[in-house]
Amino acid sequence: MQRLTLLFGFLVATVPLTQGVTGSGGSECSCGRNHFTCAVSAFGECTCIPAQWQCDGDNDCGDHSDEDGCMLPTCSPLEFHCDNGKCIRRSWVCDGDNDCGDDSDEQDCPPRECEEDEFHCQNGYCIRSLWHCDGDNDCGDNSDEQCVTDMRKCSDKEFRCNDGSCIAEHWYCDGDTDCKDGSDEEGCPADVPVTNCSVEEFQCAYGRCILDIYHCDGDDDCGDWSDESDCASHHPCRLGEFLCNSGLCINAGWRCDGDFDCDDQSDEKNCTASQCTTDQFRCKSGRCIRLSWQCDGEDDCSDNSDEEDCEKTELPHCAPDQFTCGTGRCIGQRKVCNGAKDCQDGSDEIPHQNCREPSEEESCNVDNGGCAHKCQQVRGIVQCTCHTGYRLMENGKLCQDINECAEDGYCSQGCTNLEGGFQCWCVQGYELRPDKRGCKALGPEPVLLFANRIDIRQVLPRRSEYTLLLNNLENAIALDFHHDKELVFWSDVTLDRIMKANLNGSNVEEVVSTGLESPGGLAIDWIHNKLYWTDSGTSRIEVSNLDGTQRKVLLWQNLEKPRAIALHPMEGTIYWTDWGNTPRIEYAAMDGSNRKIIADTHLFWPNGLTIDYAGQKMYWVDAKHHVIERADLDGQNRRAVISQGLPHPFAITVFEDSLYWTDWHTKSINSANKFTGKNQEIIRNKLHFPMDIHTLHPQRQPAAGRNRCGTNNGGCSHLCLPSTANYTCACPTGFKKVDDYNCAGSLDKFLLFARRTDIRRISFDTEDKSDDVIPLADVRSAVALDWDAKGEYIYWTDVTTDSINRAKWDGTKQEAIAVTSLESPAGLAVDWVTNKLYWTDAGTDRIEASNLDGSMRTVLIWENLDRPRDIVVDPIGGYMYWTDWGANPKIERAGLDASERTVIISSNLTWPNGLAVDYETERLYWADAGMKTIEYANLNGTHRRVLIGSQLPHPFGLTLHEDKIYWTDWQSKSIQSADKNSGLGRMMLRENLENLMDIHMFHRHRTPVASMCKIDNGGCSHLCLLAPLPKAYHCGCPTGINLLADGKTCAPGMTSFLIFARRTDIRMVSLDIPYFADVVVPVNGSMKNTIAIGVDPKEGKVYWSDSTLNKISRADLNGSQQEDIVTTGLMTTDGLAVDITGRKIYWTDTGTNRIEVANLDGTMRKVLIWQNLDSPRAIALHHDKGFMYWTDWGEHAKLERAAMDGSDRVVLINSNLGWPNGLVIDKEGSRLLWADAHTERIEAADLNGVNRRTLVTPVQHPYGLTLLDSHIYWTDWQTRSIQRADKNTGNDIITVRGNLPGLMDIQAIDRARPVGFNKCSVRNGGCSHLCLPRPGGITCACPTGIQMKNDGRTCDNAPETYLLFSSRGSIRRISLDTTDYTDVHVPVPELHNVISLDYDSVEMKVYYTDVFLDVIRSANLNGSGMMTVIGQGLKTTDGLAIDWVARNLYWTDTGRNTIEVSWLDGSCRKVLINNSLDEPRAIAVFPRKGYLFWTDWGNLAKIERAQLDGTDRKVLINTDLGWPNGLTLDYDSRRIYWVDAHLDRIESCDLNGKLRQVLVGQVIHPFALTQHDRWIYWTDWQTKSVQRVDKYTGRNKETILANVEGLMDIIVVSPQRQTGTNSCGVNNGGCTHLCFARATDFVCDCPDEPDGRLCSVETTRSSEKADAGDSRRNFDFFPAKPTDPVENTSENCSQKDASQGLCEESVNQVLPAINGEGLHISYIIGAVLSILAILILIAAVIIYRHKKSKFNDPVVSNLTYSNPSYRTSTQEVKIETVQKPAIYNQLRYKKETASDNSYSKGKIKIVEGICLLSNDDMYWDDLKQIKTTRGGILRDHVCMKAETLSIQGSTDSLGDTETEQLLQDEPLSECSSVNTSSQERSGLPLPDTGWKHNRKPSTESEV
Repeated sequence: MQRLTLLFGFLVATVPLTQGVTGSGGSECSCGRNHFTCAVSAFGECTCIPAQWQCDGDNDCGDHSDEDGCMLPTCSPLEFHCDNGKCIRRSWVCDGDNDCGDDSDEQDCPPRECEEDEFHCQNGYCIRSLWHCDGDNDCGDNSDEQCVTDMRKCSDKEFRCNDGSCIAEHWYCDGDTDCKDGSDEEGCPADVPVTNCSVEEFQCAYGRCILDIYHCDGDDDCGDWSDESDCASHHPCRLGEFLCNSGLCINAGWRCDGDFDCDDQSDEKNCTASQCTTDQFRCKSGRCIRLSWQCDGEDDCSDNSDEEDCEKTELPHCAPDQFTCGTGRCIGQRKVCNGAKDCQDGSDEIPHQNCREPSEEESCNVDNGGCAHKCQQVRGIVQCTCHTGYRLMENGKLCQDINECAEDGYCSQGCTNLEGGFQCWCVQGYELRPDKRGCKALGPEPVLLFANRIDIRQVLPRRSEYTLLLNNLENAIALDFHHDKELVFWSDVTLDRIMKANLNGSNVEEVVSTGLESPGGLAIDWIHNKLYWTDSGTSRIEVSNLDGTQRKVLLWQNLEKPRAIALHPMEGTIYWTDWGNTPRIEYAAMDGSNRKIIADTHLFWPNGLTIDYAGQKMYWVDAKHHVIERADLDGQNRRAVISQGLPHPFAITVFEDSLYWTDWHTKSINSANKFTGKNQEIIRNKLHFPMDIHTLHPQRQPAAGRNRCGTNNGGCSHLCLPSTANYTCACPTGFKKVDDYNCAGSLDKFLLFARRTDIRRISFDTEDKSDDVIPLADVRSAVALDWDAKGEYIYWTDVTTDSINRAKWDGTKQEAIAVTSLESPAGLAVDWVTNKLYWTDAGTDRIEASNLDGSMRTVLIWENLDRPRDIVVDPIGGYMYWTDWGANPKIERAGLDASERTVIISSNLTWPNGLAVDYETERLYWADAGMKTIEYANLNGTHRRVLIGSQLPHPFGLTLHEDKIYWTDWQSKSIQSADKNSGLGRMMLRENLENLMDIHMFHRHRTPVASMCKIDNGGCSHLCLLAPLPKAYHCGCPTGINLLADGKTCAPGMTSFLIFARRTDIRMVSLDIPYFADVVVPVNGSMKNTIAIGVDPKEGKVYWSDSTLNKISRADLNGSQQEDIVTTGLMTTDGLAVDITGRKIYWTDTGTNRIEVANLDGTMRKVLIWQNLDSPRAIALHHDKGFMYWTDWGEHAKLERAAMDGSDRVVLINSNLGWPNGLVIDKEGSRLLWADAHTERIEAADLNGVNRRTLVTPVQHPYGLTLLDSHIYWTDWQTRSIQRADKNTGNDIITVRGNLPGLMDIQAIDRARPVGFNKCSVRNGGCSHLCLPRPGGITCACPTGIQMKNDGRTCDNAPETYLLFSSRGSIRRISLDTTDYTDVHVPVPELHNVISLDYDSVEMKVYYTDVFLDVIRSANLNGSGMMTVIGQGLKTTDGLAIDWVARNLYWTDTGRNTIEVSWLDGSCRKVLINNSLDEPRAIAVFPRKGYLFWTDWGNLAKIERAQLDGTDRKVLINTDLGWPNGLTLDYDSRRIYWVDAHLDRIESCDLNGKLRQVLVGQVIHPFALTQHDRWIYWTDWQTKSVQRVDKYTGRNKETILANVEGLMDIIVVSPQRQTGTNSCGVNNGGCTHLCFARATDFVCDCPDEPDGRLCSVETTRSSEKADAGDSRRNFDFFPAKPTDPVENTSENCSQKDASQGLCEESVNQVLPAINGEGLHISYIIGAVLSILAILILIAAVIIYRHKKSKFNDPVVSNLTYSNPSYRTSTQEVKIETVQKPAIYNQLRYKKETASDNSYSKGKIKIVEGICLLSNDDMYWDDLKQIKTTRGGILRDHVCMKAETLSIQGSTDSLGDTETEQLLQDEPLSECSSVNTSSQERSGLPLPDTGWKHNRKPSTESEV
């Protein structure tokens, strides 16, 4: 490429960048004195001209920079003189086009009228209104972007940067600078949490975890190459590459070339003087460059030594209006024939240019001097010049039109040349900008979509918005999108996957998951819906459908490291870069045809590639040359756009007139003008690791292209691929074409080979012989292969997962058929006659066989094997052959039934690997990697010959087909073939393939063989195995089962066996056979952490516990009938025992510290022991004696015994114990045996714990222990084995099975032994539920939480009083009837995230909210009848309450900030309150009082009250609140209790918010609470427990239940909880829909959404609600509706009270009387009596108050209780006493703004309903009625003592009527005296009065 150094010749100085004029790269130039400095060229070079040439009207610089801004009188009268000196036609002035270039022709123009849909620019332009404020400078003066926009409001999940932009919240302090101003990484904590990687992971230098298999694999999976450092034992680089210290592979020729190519610069370390090769040039610096780069016009050496002493080969090209001197110098045309030698050689003057001598006749005034356009005289000589748009012809007179369209940059897209000018136009989808040159894309604002390794992000290039699309990615490199389908595709080179997702980030799916090694390029054909990608690891370009199906290798030959890829679907072409040893850019048709190299010079690392579809150009970046170049689509007109300031460009995209690229070094996204490279800008920097980039816009995928395949896929059966002309029908890799349109349905013959992490095939049906990866999942280390054409299956072993697998040859129906008891399955063979599978295991040293599906597995050979390797079968002869490369390498054979075993080759063998049988010639072939030979012999080992003995570095796999032998070689990384008879004709099928393993030829022509096994399975019950003649076949049994005497039938199962748990499976070892082989119990269910195990030999079932799944399950011993029997309430079930006699199951739980029992099906579960347990482990039962034994290895390890009913508990041994694990009873020897992993002993003692002695020591880490006959068996964690010893002496220790990690419990079973006598066998012992044995008899017991009746045999059906609480995924109950306080799960299905709950005692249903599903549901307590009550319109339903009287359901919705109500079936839904709510939480109702209470913990936390219809709303508490979570009501004492999770305390107040008290001042994080009897119960998130305290004192704190995750709501279910009635309790109050009871009346209301029935707010005679057929009809405990109209008596007035005249009339009558009925005489009499009673009561009050005012105790002082209120004045309760009693410290509640004297003077003394006991030893009853049931002191009235209680406040404080309403549980009577003598007090229990005096205040209750 010629550079401007040559273009400007020798006389014009080209100077280096120093100081002066600033260049594009930020550098500057300066020229000497008397010289003018031209503008810096695009290549960064400077040009100097004589100063007098400036402003002479001549283009001397070549870019007109010497004439810009000059005012020369050179324009004709018909022209306009621009400010920059340029002349244009006057008709172009004020035409809206910037013809001058400086816009001076459009200044001072009359304003142009814009259309209605246009925006008027300040410079007079009119643009589309849509372009206003779109971030693009469309006016040219930026007036369309002077926008005043409000700062965007960031969401709750976003972080606001200091510049106002929003980023994802989790980007804050993540180590990445996501805000442009870096504010997201300011003020971050220095200590970054350390990421702990798992055992199977590798930790990158910056903490990230990747799979360990990616460590040292040659790929930069971490992103910083830390996974490829310190890889001394690995060498991931290919031949001809150099391994950097960081792990990066570079070209070996770049080593010591003076350029830092390694990211750690290790390629330039320890370099001596460079020795350049013959094809390299040595720079003065010693650096070596390509020889072709010498004298190419570019300074490749960096010291210009490659451009010195270069001969000029061709003249440079000057600008169109310049003259080229003979020396190559460029001068302006006006300097030709001007009489001065401006060229050094005078070639611009006579005679070179036929210049005439000046004469007097020559004048511009005569015939314009002969000039066609403009004439001027210089030194008396006429010089002609041309108008703009023309150039002077050679005759010096005439002018020729300039074709501006031939030059880039005049127009953004299309250009049409006109006479003296040009016209720009835009392609479809674009619109011409106001400057008439640029094109603007129609549609939305463009978005830059880029991969950032760990995520995919998008940024708006014209503004600062920066958002996340996908995160938590491994290593996203390449990406592309499909705009119409709204999909994004990306490749991940760590996972080796191609993925896709929706453009909103949802629905992430795998597209291509196999056969990828380094997919670095990705491209979408949006017209034909195809996916193309490059893979530099496999050196391929592939194509598939968008879903990854019908995958085809498109190009594979002469590809080294294909990287970037771009498509032009409109033209049907594909472009890609290749940065292998011969870097190049190529293109081909999209069907792979017409391949052509379009650039192969001056390329090193051609990374990014993009196509400008509108401009028909291609752009690419070269990271080695630090350049961005462009060319035509055929490679012509190549030129550099940017050649400076590009440290390491990676990917590039184009949009409109801008280029955007990512740079690895600067971690940034940049932009520049696509023509000039100018206007460079950093769009975003400080990124994590920017990779591929694309412009997301519909015009980047224009829809104008023609779909060559049409709507019917072009008639193709599979792939339809476009070409340049039309299209081509193509087949997936390996499939042959039947005709022009159709492909074969299957493969007939292909070479199958394993490559550790994938299995591939080379089809022999096609000529290309390209290998194709079979799409298989999770292939970790495939070694052995075989196939079965009949079933079309391929089989393989995996030595990493230790499994045998199979799948169809196309990768479908993949399954693992053997996954247990395998350690290193290295050989595999298929017997296609009997459909059997044979394999060798070098770890277990066995040869096994099974059916092809893995069933009926049996061990054939287990003795005298030492690392068996490959195996082949010969069904024709009935033999199998295998290699053994242990200490004595050999090749053996035996019958397929393991008979007639013999060694056939034992000499001259080292590593005998692959085996193959030639059935035609009856030869056995083998490959020996140690001898480096391929040999063969007869099938009996005779006539041994070497077939190939040279150039075999390390042969491994071997196979035969027809006349060829094929093998794999580890060292040469190749697949080769040769003639099987001579070894000649060697051919290389594939090379450069790592980790090659076994190889086989799949075909459909295996030799048919007749066999008796084909006829009724040979009469065998299980396995029919071939055998050598004359036997021909033999019957076999699965491992561990004996063949019966008939030689045909197998025993039904194991009789005597060991069964043990191994965390993820359960295995059995038969004791009936002469060898020990473990067999997996094929349980049809998952196991995560199986620990304890038990067996019921009577029914043949195995029981086990799983501490991860937290359940106990059982199944038949054959794995069938699997079921879960206990699924709730388990944490760590370490011990399990089956009472095979009593038909019960016992277990210990270390997590809950309990021992429980249940029936064998899990029913009637009961906690036996729950106290004083600290990590109970093993458990053993002795049914005959009625005892159970268990080990406890808590802080004080011990061994205990109790009766099997939990009674008579005793500690047997508690000394010299560490970790007592296994436990077993020797019934014959009456001994107890246990294993201790800490003392490393197995010990024994008598059943009462005496006569203790050591049996076996040392034992490294015993866990499970069992006993059978004369032996004990135990599992050992340390040795990973099962051991056996004599049970009496401990001698004769042997290893039963080894190499079994994860061993847990073990049991020894003999099914032939008798079960024994069941004490409960007769009528269950007479028990209704559980019958449990004990010494000398039985005990009847009840399930947990249920009480036994007085008869001692019968249990209640259910608990009467219990706690009901939620813990997200469960609802549980704790019975309060019993003392064990054990939680029992309520079996409600489909629980996800249960928050709030309540109980309906009428229908006995639980109602709950699930915020995961956003529903409210109900269910019966047995789990049945689950139904969705509210299923729509919910967001976060945190609170729930049931009005059990009116049958209404209330709930709070924190997400919508509403309180709603509906009937219990979800109908009649209505929003009660939706204003002034900010996160309402808990809610409670008081139906008898008509009150609704709720907490609100928004910005201003508060507790509010309203009527049940939402009216009369009142703030009760709004000060000193944090997070008021739970809320409950004490209906007896009329108090509200709540928990505050922020202030960490429990408080209470009365129903008016008065008399506030801190009950418990130190709770960690309470969530919900409830009340029953004298206790307050609450749930605590932090302690994960349910706790309780005394509600009066706040003391006696007790943990009811511990270690429960996710505790939420809690309620009490009790017959005393939901009592009382109101006006809505009878026939729904006569309302048609909703009925709301209020404090003094009730109202009818309608739902928000009509339900089709007429709704009335007035009562009706017959309730329509009852007729609606819902659950609200006919309640037995409600009295029938009276025939009289609704009475106006007080809501809780009974008939007895009314007869005594104690009922008060309602003041406000809301509901009118029913039409047609007048006032009854009884109403009149009642009204008169009521008024009279009120007058008498008032008089009594006045008299009493008068008397009280005279009472003055001289020892009285003031005690003040300040209660927070929403009112403006304070409200205080004063108690006058002598001294402040101790209770003062408990009850004091100070308001910050109040003082002791802040109350008003007026005192309102309340005496009604208040009894103050002056003695300090008495309880003080706060506004609470004392009933006869509470101590028997008072009956139907309250007492009054002589102390004074005064409530001081303003006139709006608590009044008599308001207080009285709070006390109307029972009618008030006269105050009577109470004898308070000490004798009576001591004889009677104290009344339950609420607040209790304590002489020593509790710190929990002090405030």
